[in-house]
Amino acid sequence: MNTSARPLDAVSRSWVERAPDRLQPYLRLMRLDRPIGTWLLYWPCVFGLALGANAEGRSFGTWQDVWFLVLFGIGAIVMRGAGCTYNDIVDRDIDAKVARTAARPIPSGAIGVRRAWLFLGAQCALGFAILMQFNWFAVQLGVASLLLIAVYPFMKRVTWWPQAWLGLTFNWGVVLGFAAVVGEVDGTALLFYAGCFFWTLGYDTIYALQDMEDDALAGVKSTARLFGARSREAVLVFYAAAFALMATAGLWAHLGPIFLALMLPMGAHFIWQVRSLKIDRPEVCLHLFRANRDTGALIAAALILAGYLL
Repeated sequence: MNTSARPLDAVSRSWVERAPDRLQPYLRLMRLDRPIGTWLLYWPCVFGLALGANAEGRSFGTWQDVWFLVLFGIGAIVMRGAGCTYNDIVDRDIDAKVARTAARPIPSGAIGVRRAWLFLGAQCALGFAILMQFNWFAVQLGVASLLLIAVYPFMKRVTWWPQAWLGLTFNWGVVLGFAAVVGEVDGTALLFYAGCFFWTLGYDTIYALQDMEDDALAGVKSTARLFGARSREAVLVFYAAAFALMATAGLWAHLGPIFLALMLPMGAHFIWQVRSLKIDRPEVCLHLFRANRDTGALIAAALILAGYLL
């Protein structure tokens, strides 16, 4: 058995491939060979921190902000790993039927279910230790997110909209980051969270387009299967809603017209994704999905720069 087999959607020549063979299955279980998911979990945290700084009437960039960036960065790696571990435990039978996921550590037999549960517990313990560095309100919000994480793997079995649940889960960092700075959550943070929700609906629909045939055989539901040939139009609607809600949240946060101008590159990036999308080309879908790391960077830059330029 090749315990270091690389999944089809993993980054080629990743540092994970150079790690000791006995560690590689655990690193792959955490998706450390696929860092895009960590970026997509991390960027909403940055958005929340930047919005929180603005709510306090200051520019982003204090030592506390830098420290929180580090904590959320480590937390994103650990909790994304924990979420993927839990997801793979629950989905091990489905993953074995899908070509893109059959080589993952659990369905391939590289890691047993018992060891996966123990590894999950260790990751959650580390994640909780990081969470305890924030104020008590943020700690409660972080614990509340576990419900979203626990339910997510089952949504693809009961609804055509599992991407919506992922949107609620993956963007929790907006409210958590805001709460870590301010100690509460206001309407601006919630509106930006809603914008990020539609962003996730868009990029995860693109991601799910890779698996439509295998998902149909396995009985897995997704927005990609729901919209089918109309997926491009659906992604356009999701991205338009994301842009509108984020822009409105910026205006509510008194970031001014400068924020709207700074958001234009992100809007152009959305348009490029939609125009480039080819729903029958899995490699194109994967490339566009990964490009959302840059989308997050553009949003973060707009929020931070607008705060400095006010």
